[in-house]
Amino acid sequence: MKLLILNGPNLNLLGTREPEIYGSQTFQDYFETLQEQFPQHELIYYQSNIEGELINKLHETGFSFDGIIFNPGGYTHTSVALRDAISSITTPVIEVHISNTHARESFRHHSYVSPVCKGTIMGFGLDSYRLGILSF
Repeated sequence: MKLLILNGPNLNLLGTREPEIYGSQTFQDYFETLQEQFPQHELIYYQSNIEGELINKLHETGFSFDGIIFNPGGYTHTSVALRDAISSITTPVIEVHISNTHARESFRHHSYVSPVCKGTIMGFGLDSYRLGILSF
């Protein structure tokens, strides 16, 4: 199974950004753990702080991969363009979040991408990504 893990803005700072919310592990270190846990899957990782690059990656992989595990970061709450990109592809997308966005500021309670995703996993720290992989 070929799966893309796609991270949006500011997730390149995991390990140093607000460790009380996001933990102290870098995503690269966690990704290596995922690769060890799921040797039967081909896991590809991509991160961008730029909305258009995320859209391009969804278009590039969204017709040939078996699944996409996507943390859109702050774009979750603002991007109709990412929503439209997800609804335009055939590869199923699982929306993931490290924190429980519903337990945070009220502006984080709405997701533009949730309605066009296969499912949403949030609040389990980095383990949300592992759970996303298991959903496929």
